[in-house]
Amino acid sequence: MKNIAGLSIKTEQSQLYILDQTQLPHQQSWLHCTEVNQMVTMIQQLQVRGAPAIGMAASLLLAYRAEQGDSREQLLQSAEVLRAARPTAVNLMNNLDAMAAALVQQDYVGAAVECAEQLFAEDVQLCLQMAAHGAALVQPGERLLTHCNTGGLATAGVGTAFGVIRLAHQQGKQIQLWVDETRPLLQGGRLTAWECQQLGIPYQLICDNMAAMLMARGQVDRIFVGADRIAANGDFANKVGTYSLAVLAHYHRIPFYVVAPHTTVDPGCSDGGQIPIEQRPAAEVRGVSGSFGSVCWSPEQASVFNPAFDVTPAKLVTGWVLDSGVFEGAAVAAGVLTRLR
Repeated sequence: MKNIAGLSIKTEQSQLYILDQTQLPHQQSWLHCTEVNQMVTMIQQLQVRGAPAIGMAASLLLAYRAEQGDSREQLLQSAEVLRAARPTAVNLMNNLDAMAAALVQQDYVGAAVECAEQLFAEDVQLCLQMAAHGAALVQPGERLLTHCNTGGLATAGVGTAFGVIRLAHQQGKQIQLWVDETRPLLQGGRLTAWECQQLGIPYQLICDNMAAMLMARGQVDRIFVGADRIAANGDFANKVGTYSLAVLAHYHRIPFYVVAPHTTVDPGCSDGGQIPIEQRPAAEVRGVSGSFGSVCWSPEQASVFNPAFDVTPAKLVTGWVLDSGVFEGAAVAAGVLTRLR
């Protein structure tokens, strides 16, 4: 494998390294990943996260294992193990489908390596295209709001929703960004805020339940969020709390956009009700853990409901920003999203 460098994934001398996102923003620790079960743990513990980044990490690990001498049958079995690591993120499924197709080639080792490298390079380009389409929507001086983390930490490139925000800032549009902390794992407070600091983007961190007040005061002009899976009818799953923002935006008549590559569209999924929603461990809600340690603030045996994602219906979405363009309600109703795949 050639050397590849992303914000959260890199290969050096044919070795795969993952930036441990659970340690951010205070520690930057790169983990050497060599085994399938190790990658499954990294994905499930959110050491690597974001639908595109999960797909990239899994693909590169399979390429690494191929170079290490795993048989075709072993690699196909490993792909199935990785597929089950996070059920909502369709990019993981798509990347593993592409890798499985490469593994049936006669030179399956070379084909696997080439496929993984191409998937990485493709995501970099898709991010740039999404950023360009989305940034064209942003007007000078707008106050934007985003949820969770959708930047370079979640992709191979500049990001999805955050890539739009990043480019608008680089274009000198004098934007201001509201960053939802994103309970319960604080991806906004830990990761998006960190990326903003690195890039010099003006931002203010807010608790998730403060967004309604800002909208009522007229202090939010436009909202950009990402997606882990977009159904054929435009419904989409994203980090839990996204649906609440969409309802609030609809009530306050604020443009609400979902930004994702075409690889996140799942034409085999008719609507949001068909999207599998991952349930996370109760400890994530009972307290908090990070580079600082762990704290439990609830009764230790408190019963917990902890879905990782919620589903936003298409009727609440102003537009879908994909790498191929911006699509609005009528376009989605005509099945454009499905045909893009």
